[in-house]
Amino acid sequence: MTPHHSTTPTTFPEFFTDAPTLRVYDPLAEFLGAAADGIIEYRYADAVRLAGHSCPTVAGAYLMVVHALRALYGEALPERGGVEAWMRGGREEGTTGVTAAIVTLLTGAAAETGFGGVGPGHRFSRRNLLHYDADITGSLALRRRDNGAGVQVNCHPALVPPDAAMQTLMPKAIGGQATPAEQQRFAALWQARVRAMLIDHAHDPQLIEVSPWAASA
Repeated sequence: MTPHHSTTPTTFPEFFTDAPTLRVYDPLAEFLGAAADGIIEYRYADAVRLAGHSCPTVAGAYLMVVHALRALYGEALPERGGVEAWMRGGREEGTTGVTAAIVTLLTGAAAETGFGGVGPGHRFSRRNLLHYDADITGSLALRRRDNGAGVQVNCHPALVPPDAAMQTLMPKAIGGQATPAEQQRFAALWQARVRAMLIDHAHDPQLIEVSPWAASA
């Protein structure tokens, strides 16, 4: 039997389109003709497609990178592949992997498995630009490769607490004991918290804390 493949487009919550966007210049994309003038625009939905879900961790990672790049580049377009990234957590620690994947998506910085570059000179290499177990106080740090300017970033999701109803709904949903109505309510409240982070607190310095940083030699 041939599997049924739905042609219905993905329907995301409406607030996804109102979340901050990120435009970058990617010289590799320009070189290979993947994007006109190398300009790529990322939206929160791209991070969700990568992670396969939308949650405070994904939203926080997305906002941290957006604010870090704006701090490093100001009004100029950030250069994808032009920054190096450090993660405070280890590869398998907590949600570090999820955050790191979004860092790679938006900045191009990758670990040893990343793109190795073009030709003998390894132009546009993205390999070994993402590091774990870093000695930093932020969740992550980014440094421009051209001028050495760096920032470290923290996300404080406790600033946007979940709805009180989640105290009873979450255990039921996680345990598979929620009714269809409870499951629907759980999902709605879950995304309501994500919305509050991405829309209501998108530019709140208490949610996303950015500070100057200098990498050790």
